Amino acid sequence: MTSIAKQHKQAGPQSITDIAKTFQGTPYVAGSLEVGEKETLVVNLRGFDCTTYVENVLAFYHLYCNDLQGYTDFEKALGEIRYRHGKVAGYASRLHYFTDWIYHNAKKGLLKDITATLGGEVLPKTLNFMGTHRNLYPALTDANNYKQITAIEESLAQRELCVIPQEAIPQIEDRLKSGDIIALATSIEGLDVTHTGFAIRLNNGRIHLLHASTSGTVTITEAPLETYLKTIKHNIGIVVARPL
Repeated sequence: MTSIAKQHKQAGPQSITDIAKTFQGTPYVAGSLEVGEKETLVVNLRGFDCTTYVENVLAFYHLYCNDLQGYTDFEKALGEIRYRHGKVAGYASRLHYFTDWIYHNAKKGLLKDITATLGGEVLPKTLNFMGTHRNLYPALTDANNYKQITAIEESLAQRELCVIPQEAIPQIEDRLKSGDIIALATSIEGLDVTHTGFAIRLNNGRIHLLHASTSGTVTITEAPLETYLKTIKHNIGIVVARPL
């Protein structure tokens, strides 16, 4: 881990993209945070799902920006990113909904939600997928966890969900930057996004997605983002956050 931080110390303004690319080929691993009955900070650089990939890269970027290299510094950064108030305080303290993850990490000054700036549209939607699909989340068999998650879902109803429609992406593609966090918005009832990764502009001038793919590893999509999204079932557009 330290070697990765050192490797990119002089990487320049696109260092988050450079860091993200070093993990290409890392296996996709689903459910890596569901370890044991007690919520703990899981550090795993040998396999990612789409969210843990973004979290770990952002944590390394935090170390880079603040001239830090120690493992304890990394753990602290990762915990700050993954949990509501930067502290592990049970299952519900983890930021499960990705737009909630963006909201809290924006409040922490780690990134900025630029979806509205790019022309995003407000989508009337209630986020309650976890509460209405309790059977899909083993931790929600615990009554206290379930109560806390449904309370969080009720609070999310007070916020607007802003999405750039899939058909509008060609018009805003030139305003996206390598390193922007791209979340794939979905029409699935009760859910905000189904996947996430990093925008990366290739030599063809197009924005592609650098992500932990369910097809097997961390990789860059062969097709540009605009085309790739059309292959994703239930996709309706994107949410965009820019690391600071």
